[in-house]
Amino acid sequence: MIRPRAIIFDWDNTLVDTWPTIHAATNHCQLAMGHELWTLEETKAKVRLSLREAFPLYYGDRWEEARQIYMDHFSSIHLERMCPLPGCLDVLEALADAGLYLGVVSNKTGEVLRREAEHLGWSRLFGAIVGAGDAARDKPAPEPVALALEPGGIAPGDDVWFVGDTAVDMECAIAAGCTPVLLYGTVDAPEFIPVPPRLRFADASRLFDHVRGL
Repeated sequence: MIRPRAIIFDWDNTLVDTWPTIHAATNHCQLAMGHELWTLEETKAKVRLSLREAFPLYYGDRWEEARQIYMDHFSSIHLERMCPLPGCLDVLEALADAGLYLGVVSNKTGEVLRREAEHLGWSRLFGAIVGAGDAARDKPAPEPVALALEPGGIAPGDDVWFVGDTAVDMECAIAAGCTPVLLYGTVDAPEFIPVPPRLRFADASRLFDHVRGL
């Protein structure tokens, strides 16, 4: 294992806890569309893809209407409910101070994603913050990773880590030719069988300790 030149992070529930907000906006949309409400566990299991890819599957021809309902409610509550995960800011600052290029690739709509990063004061830490709709295709396609690395003049490769909490993140890392790194998750969960992470860390501080030791 070589020391990474760059680390690309997922956003939701990798760096910030947004499940309560996502769940509230999802059920607001479900109710408005006449669908059954989801439990929090169902939301966590089903919310993986970007809205433009997931909503046609759930709402058919009415997916654009559903997206607007979801986005309107989400936008009204997301900043006040967003909560950084423990230790993440310290780790991001330490990685940046160590000279690593940092970026974000998320399936959250790009404009909303960058608004959240700015609200936290974290935008300064990233070379690029790429969300859904910013690239030709969304995660797990590789295009968002290339876009996030572009300002640093860095090509995808083993010395680029993609850190996330879901199988979609691991799939994206593999598709882009980067090192897939699982944060918080359980490696032996069924979703990781076809897209296994190369590294796994229980929290962000342990990830930083490993990078520092390389």
